[in-house]
Amino acid sequence: MQTPRIGFVGLGIMGVPMVQRLCQQGFAVTAWNLEPESFALVEDSGATWAPSPAAVWSACDVAVLCILGDDAIRSVCLGEQGFAAAGQGATLLIDMSTTSPACTAQVAEALRAHTGAAWVDAPVSGGPLAAADGTLTFMIGGNEADCAKAAPVMDALAGNVTRMGDLGAGQRTKVLNQAIVGVGYVLMAEVLAAARKSGIAADKLADCLKGGMADSMLLQRIYTQMEAADFDPPRSYARQLNKDLKSVETYLASLDLDCPVTAAAIARYRAFTEAGNEMADGASISRIYE
Repeated sequence: MQTPRIGFVGLGIMGVPMVQRLCQQGFAVTAWNLEPESFALVEDSGATWAPSPAAVWSACDVAVLCILGDDAIRSVCLGEQGFAAAGQGATLLIDMSTTSPACTAQVAEALRAHTGAAWVDAPVSGGPLAAADGTLTFMIGGNEADCAKAAPVMDALAGNVTRMGDLGAGQRTKVLNQAIVGVGYVLMAEVLAAARKSGIAADKLADCLKGGMADSMLLQRIYTQMEAADFDPPRSYARQLNKDLKSVETYLASLDLDCPVTAAAIARYRAFTEAGNEMADGASISRIYE
């Protein structure tokens, strides 16, 4: 089976290590980013620059998106220099962004009408280190044939890939993932504050609880990052998690669910982010408890 040519849009904190990993795994990658200077981070890996999303689409078999939200998805796919403007090109789009389920359905339908291309929604979890190591978690939505076609690309990046249903199921699953993550960030910040106030050895808490019922990746990675105040350079941006938590809020409302714990965490994280911390590390919310 011939290795597909990859088109990649979005060279951010996650996109850069993904492109580097794909190049290392033998894929030919053509990339575009809204801020062209980011291409310098992947150029030495062997990626090729394209002047527009349309040019990316024309140069690839499988297009991959890893960009910030619904407006960006619409622009890249349907804008004046977007994928749809190219016509001929990729036959499959894999959206690794975190996008609203409604936007996924609307833009996928419009892109298919213009190009005939299939769409797999494949939001990702795990962070840039997992992207570099090829151990990301993907929650995917799409028909079985399209997901099978996407498998070689995702297998190069992932340690865990699960098809959760038809188109949009991946994004609906990611909403729940971000609810867990967002509440967990606030909880870890409050646990750290309580540990310090109580006089115990706060730096030993994660090791102390390892293997017990309270253990988790949030405790081992995010709590320890907060305890060490390891925020520079950022591993993720607060604006991203805040954006995702707004989607959680909207989605839970659409289900007519009353989730007071989640709502309180969303409000606390929003207040932190919008107090001038948009580009701060997402875990630096712990600073508000100092």
